[in-house]
Order: sequence, then structure tokens, then C-alpha cells
Amino acid sequence: MAPSPKPRREESPLVTHARRELRILGEDPTTIRGLARVVQAFADMGHSGSSAHHCAAYLDKLLRYQPLSDLTDDPGEWIDRHAEGMTPTPLWQSKRNSEAFSTDGGKTYYLLSEQEAAGDIATTPLHRSKSVPQPAEGGA
Repeated sequence: MAPSPKPRREESPLVTHARRELRILGEDPTTIRGLARVVQAFADMGHSGSSAHHCAAYLDKLLRYQPLSDLTDDPGEWIDRHAEGMTPTPLWQSKRNSEAFSTDGGKTYYLLSEQEAAGDIATTPLHRSKSVPQPAEGGA
């Protein structure tokens, strides 16, 4: 006896909306199918009201490799590009936000996008990392 076909679940209204909007844009069927699966997974989470808004905001940042909280001065969050021989002067890059660079080990940093907008490093906004207590040397 052949197995019965898997029952097809009804598509959520959010997926129907996504498919329609993507078709209007002229997206190809493969892209539409893939994005519809992602939208369906989001819909399956059962969000309502503001929880969907917050989850979508998290998802947007995560998919763009952005941090969900402030960068810190934890040395484990920064890559020393000078020590790797990639730069002639001390320069650290954030592991959590690839456009964040520091010249003081992560205590302060600038963002490449802001440097491009400002025109040069002298007028680029400088951000202060959130301070993380470091363990005492030789401590238990």
C-alpha cells in the first residue's frame, strides 16, 4: 500500500501576502519559494501584536550581521588587525560589527559607513564601547 500524501497545510495570510508582493516585483520563482518558506517559519512562531514587531526587528539585524546590543571593550570582541600584519598601525575590528574599527583596542570605535558619510576620519563620529569588567590578573 502506497503511503498517503502528506496533508497540505493552509498557507498563512502573511505568506500569501509575501508571495503576491514578490510576484509584483518580478522575483523569480526560486526566490519566491525560498522567501515564502522563511515567512512561513516566522508565521509558525505564532507571534501576535508587538511580539512580531520585536522579533522581525531582531531578525532584520541578525540577517545583516548586526549586533543586538552595544559593542563592548571586551578584548574577545575585537580582532587585532595590526598584530595579524594587515595594517601598519594599531587597528582593531569588531567581531560583532564588521564595520566597527578601533585604534585603542575597542574602548572607542568608528563605523565605516559614518566615515564615508563624514568624508574623513577627523569628522567621523566616535563611539564609546560599553565597559566590561576585566578579571583581576592572577585572580581565582
